[in-house]
Amino acid sequence: MARFTLNGKPVESSAAPDTPLLWVIREDLQLTGTKFGCGIGQCGACTVHLDGVAARSCQLPLSAVEGKKILTIEGLSPDGEHPLQAAWIEEQVPQCGYCQSGQIMAAAALLATTPKPTDADIDTAMSGNICRCGTYQRIRKAIHRAAGGAS
Repeated sequence: MARFTLNGKPVESSAAPDTPLLWVIREDLQLTGTKFGCGIGQCGACTVHLDGVAARSCQLPLSAVEGKKILTIEGLSPDGEHPLQAAWIEEQVPQCGYCQSGQIMAAAALLATTPKPTDADIDTAMSGNICRCGTYQRIRKAIHRAAGGAS
């Protein structure tokens, strides 16, 4: 039995220890905001926070999260009004939207450590998150907006 905190609430999972956290979150706990993209940790669609750090949930075995704090897009803001979520809407970032929860979670981890990021900071932090629609300029603008900078 694995025990961890998910979006501020204690949870338990009896899934096999090598089960990717992504599947526990989506299938067992029914939180579908975290997406399956590539399954090899290269696209970022499955990004969650593990003790405050952006992590690829498709590559995290359940055994690695025992006693840890996990935050998903559903837990970022109870009312969907996190500054990044608002900025994403204001800048009209998404096209298809599939990668956006992972993008937002990666951006939230960046802003937690770098409240006023430069373009270079953003590019470095977001480089592992792929957007097939190519909305990278809007993503950067939204991150600056959420950080209180010019959009």
